[in-house]
Amino acid sequence: MIRRRVIVSGRVQGVFFRGATQTAAEQRGVAGWVRNLPDGTVEAVFEGPPEAVGSMVAWVGHGPADARVTGVDVVEEVPDGESGFAVRG
Repeated sequence: MIRRRVIVSGRVQGVFFRGATQTAAEQRGVAGWVRNLPDGTVEAVFEGPPEAVGSMVAWVGHGPADARVTGVDVVEEVPDGESGFAVRG
């Protein structure tokens, strides 16, 4: 079990990024959450098996069709037992 926090920049708000991230995470069995930040970026936390979390980190590198991702910052964190995947504010 691993946990990664990502900050995704580019055209990532107003393009269904959060909803698509939730769908992708649920398909991979990854727990965590995703939210828009006031500066126009998207923050997400992914927790689960290493290969599934790695797949989500790779996925946010392009996001849904209308997104234009210009950067992904990834921070390794200690897993804290997330369950389910939520879209936050």
